[in-house]
Amino acid sequence: MTTPVVAEQAARLPLRRQLAPRCAAGVARLLVRLPPARLQRMLRLISRGTRPAAHAEVARARRSVVSVSTRCAGLGCLQRSVATVLLCRARGRWADWCTGFRTQPFGAHAWVEVDGRPVDEPGELSAFRTVLAVRCPDGSRS
Repeated sequence: MTTPVVAEQAARLPLRRQLAPRCAAGVARLLVRLPPARLQRMLRLISRGTRPAAHAEVARARRSVVSVSTRCAGLGCLQRSVATVLLCRARGRWADWCTGFRTQPFGAHAWVEVDGRPVDEPGELSAFRTVLAVRCPDGSRS
């Protein structure tokens, strides 16, 4: 996936609010080792029975994951995106998980979207072509 120049910064969470994001980051670290098609199938399975997440919920989940994991804050866009959707899933919600690439210059990236808009992603993602995605199961937004 693409390499950021500097790690993202997020406010440190109180200890009592770190458990769920740490668990999500840990499970994500295991899931991202799967081949892409199997990861997509697993996330589709996990997303069943959820409601669409709001932009603010997803942004909060993303910040939480970034604050507890240096990998998610830096080079781990795939792990960060998976951890974000897992944390949303723990709350019964789902955001659209996407991966894609661009050709000029070549780069790959993974991100989370709400209503077709990337959530808190630095830089412009319009040059990225989505290759794999797990969209909200019911397709509607709350």
